[in-house]
Amino acid sequence: MDYDGLIIGGGACGLMCAAQAGLLGKRTLLLEKNDKVGAKILISGGGRCNYTNLHTDIHNFVSENPDFLHAAFSKWTVDDTIQFFKSFGNIIGEEKTLGQLFPRSNKAKDIVAVFTKLMFETQQDVWLNAEVKAIDQDGGAYVVTLMHEGRERRIVSKKVVIASGGLPVAKLGASDFALRTARKFDIRIVDTAPALVPLTITGKDANWYASLAGNAVFSRVSNKHITFEENILFTHWGLSGPAILQLSSYWRAGELFTINLLPHRDMNTLIKEERAAGGKRTVSQLLQMHFTKKMVEALGKFLPIDLKIASLSKADAKLIWETIHHFEVKPAGDKGYDKAEVMRGGIATDELDAKTLESKKFKGLYFGGEAVDVTGWLGGFNFQWAWASGYAIAQDL
Repeated sequence: MDYDGLIIGGGACGLMCAAQAGLLGKRTLLLEKNDKVGAKILISGGGRCNYTNLHTDIHNFVSENPDFLHAAFSKWTVDDTIQFFKSFGNIIGEEKTLGQLFPRSNKAKDIVAVFTKLMFETQQDVWLNAEVKAIDQDGGAYVVTLMHEGRERRIVSKKVVIASGGLPVAKLGASDFALRTARKFDIRIVDTAPALVPLTITGKDANWYASLAGNAVFSRVSNKHITFEENILFTHWGLSGPAILQLSSYWRAGELFTINLLPHRDMNTLIKEERAAGGKRTVSQLLQMHFTKKMVEALGKFLPIDLKIASLSKADAKLIWETIHHFEVKPAGDKGYDKAEVMRGGIATDELDAKTLESKKFKGLYFGGEAVDVTGWLGGFNFQWAWASGYAIAQDL
């Protein structure tokens, strides 16, 4: 079999790599361990697929070296993504919120269909249920050992693309293959962890959070690294919601972060205005103008919610301000890879050529997508990286 390259992984990066290689007149063999390609694409965005973000910038990514992204993003822009899906799949994007672009059809399968159609038309080969076990060097080529159709096979190729993703989500075929291969070839790995993941609360405060399960509050969450302003969601085991998922990529075990539960109003001002009107309402009544009754009742654990505003002392007012605008949280941990959107860390960017994503140590060995130490924010950024990295690799096959 004479291929320009073998692509391991039929996710976003691998599919883009194969499709772009085909458009360049090259032949690839894509190896996918599942019984269909694009498994993670199909469930993304609740099956709607937020396939890029209009505001993509290197600052929307967690990495040892975000500047590494300049090369790939200059070659493949957000406009390129939009035009690609429009040209080859007649997909029109619609912005939902914060630059997040979804297909107008709201069907993730339409995104995957673009790739399967292109790969068929350009005669790229795809082996499904093909689980790669190992990669070994043999002179100037690589020997890929895999299980396919019930038997072990070996394929030799001068160029191999590892686009096998990260550790989330095991039931979708996630594995540590990229990381194992990197270790085998002595390629440096940045410590990995779940990212875009819900956070857990245990101990004496666990029941308080659980009592609010299902309540969403538009908030500003902050730690020493960054601030996000979106909804938080209380759960039976802690906190989730967009703002928490975003912050989780910057959170480390043992760290505190703060929540401003009312980011666009100031409690001192509200109390002052209430006092000017006579201060006859209670703290509870004032808070219920901004929060659900259940939330106000829960805040009663910390605040004198039955006191009338006119009766508040300076200490009471300060406590209310600090609780609402500077609510401290110390998570016990996170919900792990099975609940994480992506993996933080991965193949160190200083091990790769920024323009081609080829290993600097091993000619013909490429890493792309989630396997690399490039972790995007929630909202289509990780897909934009996957498309860009797949495109960049395809040019060099």
